[in-house]
Amino acid sequence: MTGAAGLWTVAAELGLMFIGSALPTPLYPIYQRQFQFSELVLTLLFAVYVVGASIALLLFGRLSDQIGRRRTMLPAIVITAISTVAFLMPVSLAVLFVGRLLSGLAIGLATGTATAWIAELEPREHRGRATLIAVGANMVGLAIGPVLSGFLARYAPDPLRLVYAIYLGMLLPAALAAAKVQETIRHPVRRAGDLDLWPRLWVPAGLCQQFVAPAATAFAIFALLGFATALVPSVMAHDLRQSSEAVAGLVVAELFLLGAVTTVLCAGLTSRAAMLSGLILLLPTLGLLVLAEAERSMPILIVDSALAGITAALGYRGSLQVVNEIAPAEARAELVSSYLVACYAGISLPVIGIALISHWVTSFVADLVFAVVVAIAAMAAIAVGLRYAKALRGGSRKTLGRSAPLHPNARHPISRLDRWRTSGNE
Repeated sequence: MTGAAGLWTVAAELGLMFIGSALPTPLYPIYQRQFQFSELVLTLLFAVYVVGASIALLLFGRLSDQIGRRRTMLPAIVITAISTVAFLMPVSLAVLFVGRLLSGLAIGLATGTATAWIAELEPREHRGRATLIAVGANMVGLAIGPVLSGFLARYAPDPLRLVYAIYLGMLLPAALAAAKVQETIRHPVRRAGDLDLWPRLWVPAGLCQQFVAPAATAFAIFALLGFATALVPSVMAHDLRQSSEAVAGLVVAELFLLGAVTTVLCAGLTSRAAMLSGLILLLPTLGLLVLAEAERSMPILIVDSALAGITAALGYRGSLQVVNEIAPAEARAELVSSYLVACYAGISLPVIGIALISHWVTSFVADLVFAVVVAIAAMAAIAVGLRYAKALRGGSRKTLGRSAPLHPNARHPISRLDRWRTSGNE
């Protein structure tokens, strides 16, 4: 498949991967009741997913730049299937940890690959739309997953297994479809001995200044998403006395569904404007989150979830589009993977911090500390973004919000080693 058919197939693959990653979200309170584990264990169960994703990004972030997009995406789908089978086994805490670790590995492997693949399959004249498609697929997948598992957990038998059986059935046709999509890497590495898998986060020296603002934005935005996907169902069950898995799934899905809608409706915003708008909206979003818990108010939480969806969509789309615009074509997946490490650091570290702090203070105080820390990160990202924008207006011809060449080596040369690797010498 080539052109639009291939592009939308890869977008559907990406959305399907994120459906699987979000399936456990409404089920965490059930697991917690069944195994009687603490909030700290719940947080670690979430964090092991992030560890898996980070390992994949560090070790295999540039794998698809070397062996090809298709040959990387297919193993990611296989690992997802193995993870899903783990959840279908007799449930134990150890199995949950293994399943989430494998799920994280698969997501880390697939996300950078699919994002780069979409950008390369999109016609050059519509290149800015590729980021919208990738972010939209991500958001839609994260919206469908909690609704599917939440409603099946509430109204269908065997709530901890049925949803995984259904999801497993979706993966085989997904693998068959991915195998037919056009490969966009022209000179893939053929021999295992020629692969370079040395752990590395790579940002060309000439791009570091541009990269700081989107990376800081990603950290702050994904800290909010980490709280929503890991702890909101637990907060609803314990603090707001709302124990329905279906309602928990809907609240989380509301966030991501509005995020997907916002991505489409705000497509006209430049990448820098979207990124800064998301950061500014993050501040009242955090305030409402704290207020909802303080007042034990479900209506405030619903409003906050809607605002969080808009905030996340703008911040994520804007920052990812900046990275796509500045990325050298021959190392796109690698630079996107470096950006995704900032995302996963944001989605995990603050949430783990909440769990640790809550051992010494109340959960409300821990959440308040979380809101303050993320707000500080957001303000720092705003400052960096505005400072860089001012520098650009002062002398640079390139603005973050405008279309940028996909191969900017004339201004930002890559190293000799990278130049040799991406030539015909693989």
